[in-house]
Amino acid sequence: MTSLGDFDCRRPFLCHNLAAVFNLLISLDIFATCFSIIPVFPQLKLHTMFRPILRQCARRASAAPLRPLAARSFASATGPSFNWEDPLNSNNLLTEEERAIGETAERYCQEHLLPRVLQAYRDENYDAKMLEEMGELGLLGATIDGYGCAGVSSVAGGLITRAVERVDSGYRSGMSVQSSLVMGGIYEHGTAEQKERFLPEMAKGKLLGAFGLTEPNHGSDPGSMETVARPHPTKKGYYLLSGAKTWITNSPIADVLMVWAKLQETGKIRGFLVERKDCPAGTLETPAIKDKNGLRASITGMIQLDDCPVPKENMFPTIEGLKGPFSCLNNARYGIALGVMGALEDCIDRARTYSLERKQFKGNPLAKYQLIQKKLADASTDAAYGTLAAIQVGRLKDEGKATPEMISMVKRQNCDAALKNARILQEIFGGNAVSDEYMIGRHVANLFVTQTYEGQSDIHSLILGRAITGVQAFV
Repeated sequence: MTSLGDFDCRRPFLCHNLAAVFNLLISLDIFATCFSIIPVFPQLKLHTMFRPILRQCARRASAAPLRPLAARSFASATGPSFNWEDPLNSNNLLTEEERAIGETAERYCQEHLLPRVLQAYRDENYDAKMLEEMGELGLLGATIDGYGCAGVSSVAGGLITRAVERVDSGYRSGMSVQSSLVMGGIYEHGTAEQKERFLPEMAKGKLLGAFGLTEPNHGSDPGSMETVARPHPTKKGYYLLSGAKTWITNSPIADVLMVWAKLQETGKIRGFLVERKDCPAGTLETPAIKDKNGLRASITGMIQLDDCPVPKENMFPTIEGLKGPFSCLNNARYGIALGVMGALEDCIDRARTYSLERKQFKGNPLAKYQLIQKKLADASTDAAYGTLAAIQVGRLKDEGKATPEMISMVKRQNCDAALKNARILQEIFGGNAVSDEYMIGRHVANLFVTQTYEGQSDIHSLILGRAITGVQAFV
């Protein structure tokens, strides 16, 4: 029979004491069973029998001082430590080259872009010189192979966008249009002559591009575009483009504008490279759109075409329909998916710092309160999951296995999560969030735009719904 000496009355709920009591009761139960006395002493009676003993243990426990237990530790002394800045260790999934590229981009952005972004946002001023600076570092068109470009992986390209967007989504928008939409479109759909003529100078940031798809009457429905291209009546080998595009990043400063238009004779959508220097006066206007609520540190405008002559040699030779612009958008959407994680991570960093420094209620830091910790935990979780998802899609993209639906999924999820969490983290700042010096309000305003452009979140939901059900729900 188990001895009562095995049971430590001072710590009655330690595991080995519970085991001792359990073994004792079992032994007595076996004894009772062997002598057929269960009808007289049912099993529940055993608990009654031992109440005096348990009371005695409780009295002894309250009287005797406890030996100190080992101090509680929140992390193993020998195991890996938790890094709140990279909660799921996504850095472990990167190659040495990708880490080096990411570090180079982060260093440039923090040292050269961050100091000027606040004033640029206030003044709604975009410094195009930054594209030349990025070009010198090989950050423009980085995933393109050749033509003065770095030829890095899709993940490395995403790390560049994340570094830029950690500073400002507007800065990342200007870079993404240059790199993914225009340079990527020329690389994928252009002739050899078009690639040689445009890409090297664009990689240096000396030739700036804009991407013209969205129209005043047709945003999420580009297939209904009204911009038209008709053969020039007197100049053989030329088209005349007429129509309007709106919400076009970089258009007021662009040297080359990629314009998507319907051929008058076939109704097919084709892509044209419109060179500003070759447009006669009055045929091309690119007025800036001012007084924006978001992306104020980027430059946005319209493209207004009035019988603008474009040589046939500046038309993409084979791609037609929406496949052309959508393939360009897929490249940019991937960059956005990883880019917005940079903005969210900056929000987390700033909210964490503020919550540790700001003291309320008996001199306690805000970080001491459970609601604050939950906001930070939720945001960190979404940022970590979003980063891992984007890295996975990037790997599949380089292997030729990424579908447009995958990119829609990660773009939709990450943009939604970034905006939702940025808004919640903003609450930690209380009234101070109104001041632009705390930066987080700027991120919130910008992230609303990222959720909207290059496929509004609900449109991506319909893309995914169609893939899941096989049923078209757009009309």
